[in-house]
Parts: sequence; structure tokens; C-alpha cells
Amino acid sequence: MTHPTARVLALLEILQGGGTHRLGDLAARLGVDERTVRRYAGHLIDLEVPVESVRGRFGGYRLAPGFRMPPLMFTDDEALAVLLGLGSVPGEASAAAAAKVRRVLPKTLAARLAALFASTDFTAAVRPEQSPETAVMLALAEATRQQRPAVIGYTDRADRDSDRTLHPYGIVAHAGRWYVTGLDSASGDVRTFRLDRIRRVRVVDGAFTVPEGFRAADTVLTGLAGTPWRYAVAVAVQGPAEQVRDALPRELATVERGDEDGWVLVRLRAERLDWLPGVLAGLGRPFVIREPAELREVVRAWAGRVAGWAAAER
Repeated sequence: MTHPTARVLALLEILQGGGTHRLGDLAARLGVDERTVRRYAGHLIDLEVPVESVRGRFGGYRLAPGFRMPPLMFTDDEALAVLLGLGSVPGEASAAAAAKVRRVLPKTLAARLAALFASTDFTAAVRPEQSPETAVMLALAEATRQQRPAVIGYTDRADRDSDRTLHPYGIVAHAGRWYVTGLDSASGDVRTFRLDRIRRVRVVDGAFTVPEGFRAADTVLTGLAGTPWRYAVAVAVQGPAEQVRDALPRELATVERGDEDGWVLVRLRAERLDWLPGVLAGLGRPFVIREPAELREVVRAWAGRVAGWAAAER
């Protein structure tokens, strides 16, 4: 059932289309009775929306001439969060809702967000909790769309800081993280950078051309596949391959059918081991760690902590 607040907003949207709308027509479109439409109109009037009641045979409700809803006063972070959230839900309804939000945003912010979505490839649904700073993201999106160089301050995996000039060819959202890829002045090669490691961005004068046929998402995925990780993990799990695969992060893990009865081999790469015990326990299946040996100690320590928490009383 639609929430009453949603119906009040729907009434406002209908009235903003202009003209006088008959009471019976409004009731049919909103799926309520005429008395409820009158109450919704009263709510809008309480919010100082100038809804006028027109009497007579062809009467009904309309908005006062010249009335327009003011631009939504979102901050950059708020607007980005709303649009990313809508973009993570497939379907026509979410696309229509996102379009409505864009229409009422202040012009400058709307243009910056349009640049972001026009220059970004999404390999899967977005998980906003991993989003980088909004200012960095929007500045790089503008540089990408305008094909202008950007000077970035970057911290690599070894915590080394550097400033470099980047020709940003495209932005990619993959597996909960954001990346920018393009020609890197420091190496002279096409490189991929994680946006959450970029401390600052300054768009500078100049221009560049994106190579014909360049696909940012393909470049990022290829680069991630070749990234050296600290640990190569192999774990034998008892259970059907399809069910084990569905319970693991697809972007990190592969599942191979094993030779032993009812067992499969899970392989994945990791920079740290501390998050793996919870993932393995979440499978709800017997497992045997093949490599690395350090993972066995990490799992034992994790199991001991969990057992201690379970035994604690308050």
C-alpha cells in the first residue's frame, strides 16, 4: 500500500502539470476517495503550497498561476547519495524518480552530477558505503566529460604520496569501489587509480582525446585481474559448487569442482586475512584450509573470540 505522504506528493506532481483537475479524476488517479483528496489538498495548503479550489461543474483543484516548487536544497553529498541509491535499484520507477530529482536540483549541481553519470561505467549495483569523497568524484567527472587534465594527489598501496597529472578517460564503479582510469603523466601509461586514495583534484588547462574504442570498464577489470595480492587463498568446502559460489563475493572468489566427493575448491585473493573467517563461517559448511597456513591461525583466533563472546553474561 502506498504511504499517504507519497500520495500527497503525487497530488502535488499532478497539479504541477498545470490546469484544473476534477475531484473525481484526482481520486481515481491516486486510488483514494474524494474526501481523502480534499484532505491531501489541505495538507499541501498547510505547507504553504497555493492549492486553489475551483467551484462549478468543471471545478476541482489547481495550483495558483506562476507557482513553482523551489530547487531542492541538497548538499553535494546528499544529492549524490540519493541518485546513487536510486541507481542501484533496477526498473522504470527508480529511473523516473531519479529524473524527477535531477529536474529540481540547482542548475550547477545538476550539471556536475550529470557529468558524473555520463562518464561512469557501473559493473554492478552501487554500494555507496565505499564511495570516495564527493568533491573528488565530481571534479574528476567534470574533467572526464570535458576531456581536461587533472592534477591528483594520490596515496598508493604502500602509503606513498605523489602528485601526478592524469588524463581521465573514464570512471568505473565496481564491487563497491570507484576507480578512474586514463593516461598517467608519471609513468606514461594508462593506469587505474582508486578514488578513495585520491586526496585532492585540480582540473587544469589543456585538452586530450580518448583513444578510439577505449572502454573504461574493461581496462579497470583487466587491471584488477593482474593486481598482485599478498595472499593466494585456497579452501576446500563441502557442498554443491553453485550454492558455494552464490554465497561468496563473485568479484573475488572462484569455485572449482573438486575430485573428492561433495567438495569444491574455493580460490580467492586477499590483501588481508582478518575478514576471511567471517566469510568462511557464513558459508555454514565444513571447510579445510589448503593455503596459506597463516589463515588457520587467524580462523582459530577468531573462533576463540566468538566463543568467548557467546559465553559472556551480563
